[in-house]
Amino acid sequence: MGNKLKTNKSAAKRFRVSSNGLIKFKRAKMRHRQRSKSKDVKRELRKPGYLSGANAKSAHIMLPYL
Repeated sequence: MGNKLKTNKSAAKRFRVSSNGLIKFKRAKMRHRQRSKSKDVKRELRKPGYLSGANAKSAHIMLPYL
């Protein structure tokens, strides 16, 4: 039998795989202090972020079963 790989639990809580295979995450800075941010900034922060190449590769290593 082969060895099982462990999933990094902190990464599993932060990242999901989109339908086209990209690793997506929720953007920061939306928890508090909303009044000092413009509506445009808050609208952009609501959209999901996607990991770039090298970061996506390391996320795939941390999340072997995605």
